[in-house]
Amino acid sequence: MPTLMCFGLGYAAEHFIAACGDGFDRIVGTVRGSDRAADLNARFAGRVKVLAFDGESASAEAKEAAADAHAALVSIPRTETGDPVLAAFGEELAHARRLRTIVYLSTVGVYGDHAGAWVDETSAPRADTIRGQKRLAAENAWRELGAHSGAAVAILRLAGIYGPGRNALIQVARGEARRIVKSGQVFNRIHVADIAQAIDAAFANASRGVFNVADDEPSPPADPIVFAAQLLGREPPPEIAFTEAAPSLSPMALSFWQDCRRVRNDKLKRELGVKLRFATYREGLRALFAADRHAFANL
Repeated sequence: MPTLMCFGLGYAAEHFIAACGDGFDRIVGTVRGSDRAADLNARFAGRVKVLAFDGESASAEAKEAAADAHAALVSIPRTETGDPVLAAFGEELAHARRLRTIVYLSTVGVYGDHAGAWVDETSAPRADTIRGQKRLAAENAWRELGAHSGAAVAILRLAGIYGPGRNALIQVARGEARRIVKSGQVFNRIHVADIAQAIDAAFANASRGVFNVADDEPSPPADPIVFAAQLLGREPPPEIAFTEAAPSLSPMALSFWQDCRRVRNDKLKRELGVKLRFATYREGLRALFAADRHAFANL
């Protein structure tokens, strides 16, 4: 596919471009500020054209790029007033003659609380947080655009993201890790390299529908902290009861702890053909430690 339009060059999108960007002849991406755009343009050295988009007004150059795109990756979340990408670029995308496929990055948070039970793509969303409800509304809006334009829309519901620069090893090494314990609580996670795989497969297959992008083993939130400490040869931080930690958590952090579910990824493997490189946090953390063990020693 010749041209990719990436709305929001965040952590996952940047890793996708680094891993799979060679599949496109041209890549245009957006970030919020002009300074950030200038920094990324210098880093990408012509491989990616980075434009500023503040979430409200889009430049003529950005609108033109959207209208010419063959594929679109959307990683900008919905705001209180609606989806900023659809508000600014919806007209161009709805009438983009070349647009074949759209990948929208959502969250498993739309499932809401299932008291630790398993969920899959057929499970009815129970989003009871504002964040989850906004994501669900955005998913529906992108489906509607796909139905109008004829483009295939794949919605990837992501579990908790970790990878280089963002992982339990760094938290433990810096003394910032908190080993919070809440009875019965489990989370799924996903390595950013496996997100890149899923995005690539969705584009390659012009996939439609919802896909959970999560690892094979939902587990208690403290487990990766303990495992990271073992890899680093350090004592894990002391356990903290959730009730004790809750007053110091941000509203967004509390929203994560409000829901408990186990997320199945069978459809990701079966229909997109994704074979996870890091099936659990253990494989992921081992690989991160092996790749940068000297840096962790100096933190």
